[in-house]
Amino acid sequence: MFDILVYLFETYYTPQACPKADVLAHKLAAAGFEHEEIDEALSWLHGLAETTEQCIELATTAHDQGHRVYTSDEYHSLGQEGIGFITFLENTGALPPVLREILIDRALAVNDYPITINQLKIIALMVLWSQQVDIDHLLFEELLTDDHGRLSH
Repeated sequence: MFDILVYLFETYYTPQACPKADVLAHKLAAAGFEHEEIDEALSWLHGLAETTEQCIELATTAHDQGHRVYTSDEYHSLGQEGIGFITFLENTGALPPVLREILIDRALAVNDYPITINQLKIIALMVLWSQQVDIDHLLFEELLTDDHGRLSH
């Protein structure tokens, strides 16, 4: 699934440039992705859209002055390194509280625990991409690299 997410980011400049799910599924299959992986990615992306809609609605009424406390399940799933990375994104100003919650939701939706830092980077990239957030060049490079260089797909 993560290979597809990176592919979408690299292929489509904005989320609006992506075709509808059925056309996208055909394009991904033509690009050589497996049907099971395509279904998983499309389901994840659908969940991203739903979570974004819910969180954006809540953000208009909530005041983001508090401190985020992670549940034991979130801590287990995200790991200390993952929570540290999310905190780093928040501290740089790249990840406002509403996007942090979307990121956490989508990370927990992966159901592959503990999530790796490279997977979390891809999820963060997709959350920021889906909201068309301008990303600082250095942060962009951080999100696109893993311990061995560029994220592959």
